[in-house]
Amino acid sequence: MEFNAKTIAGFLKGEIIGDPDVIVNSFAKIEEGHPGALSFLANPKYEHYLYTTKATVVLVNKSFIPAGKVEATLIKVENAYDALASLLHLVDQARTRKKGIHSTAIIENSASTGKDVYIGPYTYIGEKCQIGDGCTFYPHVFIGDNTSVGKNSVLHPGVKIYHDCIIGENCIIHAGTIIGSDGFGFAPQSESEFMKIPQIGNVVIENNVEIGANVAIDRATMGSTVIRRGVKLDNLIQVGHNVEIGENTVMAGQTGIAGSTKVGKNCMFAGQVGIAGHLKIADGTKIGAQSGVPGDVRKENSVLLGYPAIEHRDFARSAAIFRKLPELKTKVDDLDKKIELITKQQEGKI
Repeated sequence: MEFNAKTIAGFLKGEIIGDPDVIVNSFAKIEEGHPGALSFLANPKYEHYLYTTKATVVLVNKSFIPAGKVEATLIKVENAYDALASLLHLVDQARTRKKGIHSTAIIENSASTGKDVYIGPYTYIGEKCQIGDGCTFYPHVFIGDNTSVGKNSVLHPGVKIYHDCIIGENCIIHAGTIIGSDGFGFAPQSESEFMKIPQIGNVVIENNVEIGANVAIDRATMGSTVIRRGVKLDNLIQVGHNVEIGENTVMAGQTGIAGSTKVGKNCMFAGQVGIAGHLKIADGTKIGAQSGVPGDVRKENSVLLGYPAIEHRDFARSAAIFRKLPELKTKVDDLDKKIELITKQQEGKI
């Protein structure tokens, strides 16, 4: 697809600085810009690339004033990053979408599929399933019995959804993710044996949720594991049984949430965050990478770091002390020697 700068500026309601007739047909990072590419500048630390980039068009914030000569045509917008996202969404929506049911797909007679669906090769849809209009299931998707998938949802190759689960509308689930596998429930019977506790609940995923690749979301022991609307989960995340994740919460890769924890809305978890079980995490909580949370977070909009996770300002002060520990130990050892010497002198031993 090709667009000129004038058309792009019109779509974004932006201001052109440069040639409005230049043509772009691809996207590139500003440091990798090439002729015919559209790029963007949102982070000031990348500004120096603006003066050397070969990109034809660059999106910048309306408040930005170049400090030197710029060869590219600039389009000034309210927020360059948001504007780029809008363009990428437009291009993605323009792609040709597959439709139809492949001959190797198996759909049980009691299942129903909506209009304009795509069911790819070797996909299985179980008994009494309900598949909404416009859904796209890529090859090797498995849908267990009594499961429903809302309209316009996309399941990428190899997604497995166990029985009785509910997937909302406009959801995207990436390759290899498993939804509705058994929660980790075992009752100790002796010092060396455990009895499996049947997991008879399900998983409910509300509308507009996106789930990355190779995520595991366990079904509830009883009731439901619930992912509220607008949640975004990165790759390689574990969500335990009976967990509830509040609306518009985002989590980065390798985060783990233990069973029965309730996470509030609008939270942000960085990579490798670990949350213990049966906790409550307040709305708006932000947790830094590799932090561990062993107790409830009651204060809304908390910012936590470390293990055990503490307020980020306290963690920063503690980190400054950690770095000085070798020096402090040397000083303590010197003081011990001096005290020992003084004590011996007072006791007349030297």
